[in-house]
Amino acid sequence: MTVITNIADLERIYKKRVPKMFHDYAVSGSWDEQTLSDNSTDFKKIRLRQRVAVDMTDRKTNSEMINEPVTIPVALAPIGLTGMQRADGEIKAAKAAEKFGVPFTLSTMSICSIEDVAQNTEKPFWFQLYTMKDTGFVNSLIDRAKTAKCSALVITLDLQILGQRHRDLKNGLSAPPKPTFKNIIDLSTKWSWGLEMLQTKRRSFGNIVGHVSGVSDTSSLSEWTQTQFDPTLDWDKISKIKEYWGGKVILKGILDKEDAKMALRVGADAMIVSNHGGRQLDGAISSIEALPSILEAVGDKIEVHLDGGVRSGQEILKAVAMGAQGTYIGRPYIYGLGAYGEKGVTLALELIQNELDISMALCGYKNIKDVDRSAILLPKDFGKRWS
Repeated sequence: MTVITNIADLERIYKKRVPKMFHDYAVSGSWDEQTLSDNSTDFKKIRLRQRVAVDMTDRKTNSEMINEPVTIPVALAPIGLTGMQRADGEIKAAKAAEKFGVPFTLSTMSICSIEDVAQNTEKPFWFQLYTMKDTGFVNSLIDRAKTAKCSALVITLDLQILGQRHRDLKNGLSAPPKPTFKNIIDLSTKWSWGLEMLQTKRRSFGNIVGHVSGVSDTSSLSEWTQTQFDPTLDWDKISKIKEYWGGKVILKGILDKEDAKMALRVGADAMIVSNHGGRQLDGAISSIEALPSILEAVGDKIEVHLDGGVRSGQEILKAVAMGAQGTYIGRPYIYGLGAYGEKGVTLALELIQNELDISMALCGYKNIKDVDRSAILLPKDFGKRWS
C-alpha cells in the first residue's frame, strides 16, 4: 500500500488516474505560468519562527470564516469541471468537506448542479457565481442557490474575459471529452475513471444545460459559454447582485488595495485575495505578497481570506500569521479527489490539518486563533517589492 505523507504524494497518484486534459486543466496556469509559480515560491520565502519550552498540549486548529465554524481555517475553493476529475466529483468533495467541518464552494461551471449537491448534503454550502451577460440566467442561478439554502454567495471578479491557458487549447478541453484518437488512447489507460463515468448521468455542466434556452448539447453549450462572461461587470453591478442575493457575500479576485477598498465600500462580508490560481493575468503579483497591502488598506473592517499557493498546513499557518482569517485550497483537494474519490478529499484535509497542528505547536502556539505576525519571519522587502 502506498504511504501518503503529503499533498505531493496525492498529486503523483492523481496524475496516473485522471485523463490528461483534466489533469492539465487542474495543474496549469495562464500563458508562461509565472504567477502560478510565484504563488508557491513566494510562500517559501516566509520563515516560521521556532519557539521551545512552551506547553503544547490541548491544541486547537478550529476557527471561523464569515461566522461559520471551521475545523481548520480552510474552505474548498470553487473549481470548474470537478465532476470530470472523478464521477460526481462535486458531490463527493462536498460530502467530504461537510464531514470534516470546512465549507465547500460549488462553481457555476460545475458538472454536478446546485440541486445535485444540495440533495446529497445536509449542511449549507457556498455557491460561486460567474457574472454572465444573460442577467435572467444569473438571477435564476441566484434563486436556485437560495432555494438550496446556500449560506454564502462567492462572486468571482477576475474572469470578465478568459485568460489563455495553453494546455487547455492544445488538449481541446471539453466536458465530456470529445472522442478524438488522442483522447481515446489516453482514456484507454484510465479505465477505472471511465468505468465510474459510465455509471453516472452527470457528464456536462449541470448548472447550465437544461437551464438556458437553446443549450441542450455540448456544441451549443460551448458556443454559449464562449460569449457569456460579462466584460461590463463593474462595482454598480456587483452592488445590485449583492442586493438581489440578500445574504452573505464574498468577493473573490482582489489583488489590489484600491479594489479592496471598493469591496469594503459595497458592503461585502469578506474578500478573497486571489489571482485565480495563476490562471488569469500571468505576471500578476502572488496572492501572499499582495496580502499585506490589502490588509493595510482595509484593516479589520472586513474579513480577508487568501487563495493561491496553499499546498500544506504551513502555508495556512503563514497566511494566518500575516493576517488572513481564512484560506482556500483548490488543487490539493482535486488531487485527493482524482486519486481516491471522497476518501481522497478527506485525506488531503487530514494531511493539511496535521501539518498545521504540528507546525503551529513548534512555533509555540496552542490555538490557531492566537497566531499572529510574531509566528513568522519575513524578508525585509516582502510585500513591498512592487510599487
